[in-house]
Amino acid sequence: MTESDYRGYNYSMKNIIQFSIEKGQDGYYTASANDFAIVTQAKNFEDLIKNIREATELHFEEVLDEEKSISQNPSIFINYEIPISLYA
Repeated sequence: MTESDYRGYNYSMKNIIQFSIEKGQDGYYTASANDFAIVTQAKNFEDLIKNIREATELHFEEVLDEEKSISQNPSIFINYEIPISLYA
């Protein structure tokens, strides 16, 4: 595995930032980036989308230019797990 590889991905220039979303027992939605240290939360889904954009922009503003591994116009891909009860 080379320095540009992490978990099997090549980070020479990533075009998609993937987030996983969970709804906690407190009613808040929490979004966590799968490949970057970005986490945010909100009470509703619309605010969460806004917070994801803002947190992502802030994260990459703080990253040094030589450490940037993301394209300038990435897409955000969201996974939301919907719990179901099969054995009620």
